[in-house]
Amino acid sequence: MEKLIITAAICGAEVTKEQNPAVPYTVEEIVREAKSAVDAGAAIVHLHVRRDDGTPTQDKARFKECIDAILKVCPDVIIIPSTGGAVGMTAEERLQPTELPIEMATLDCGTCNFGDEVFENTMPMMRAFGKRMIENNIKPEYECFEMGHLDTIVTMARKGQVPGAPMQFNFVLGVPGCTPATVGNLVWLVNAIPAGSTWTATGIGRHEFTLAAPAIAMGGHVRVGFEDNLYIEKGVLAKSNGELVAKVVRIAKELGREVATSAEAREILGLKK
Repeated sequence: MEKLIITAAICGAEVTKEQNPAVPYTVEEIVREAKSAVDAGAAIVHLHVRRDDGTPTQDKARFKECIDAILKVCPDVIIIPSTGGAVGMTAEERLQPTELPIEMATLDCGTCNFGDEVFENTMPMMRAFGKRMIENNIKPEYECFEMGHLDTIVTMARKGQVPGAPMQFNFVLGVPGCTPATVGNLVWLVNAIPAGSTWTATGIGRHEFTLAAPAIAMGGHVRVGFEDNLYIEKGVLAKSNGELVAKVVRIAKELGREVATSAEAREILGLKK
């Protein structure tokens, strides 16, 4: 079984310091949380950025500032900027980080309910995002919140509308209004991906670690972090993203799975630094 790639989604666009004081907003705080995750064993940082007051933004300059600052202290880490941004942003806003020299970026695979809101990803939007990533040689991480998202994006890849094989999927399960975070649903999704693909499991909230354990055992990869969950255990706030990553490392060790470095993750994902 190949080594485990751990991704840390360090801040997201929705969570706040009121919910957990360790949620990072400023460049310095984002660097602190990225370093804590990498030091604990994360090979990838999934990156949203904020203004200093916590307002989510897709501003290209802010992304560059944060990416450059992270790479100064974690020079080998893989950074995957979000093109999801925050609910309500336009496609043009969301695409800004793809104008930077990045290895990977997320590509959301369909419209879905997102709690009380609707996260819009129309077919024309996805085609535009795919075209940009093809042009700029950016490998997408395909974010699937619903089972239909997987079939949609695989069909688009077959038509050449988005980058194709080898594909990397992130199955985000447990978002209120979307596919529940069950082992059965994860198995269904994994069994439907194209041969040669890689995949990551993301469990939202209380499902973070209960989905991580079967994903590790199944040979997949795992995402954790404040974007998805603020607690290290029931009722106990995590002190850092590094604490969440360290828990996954402990689970992996108990299950006999080695953890990948960033260099090893690049090889697994077919990236060139």
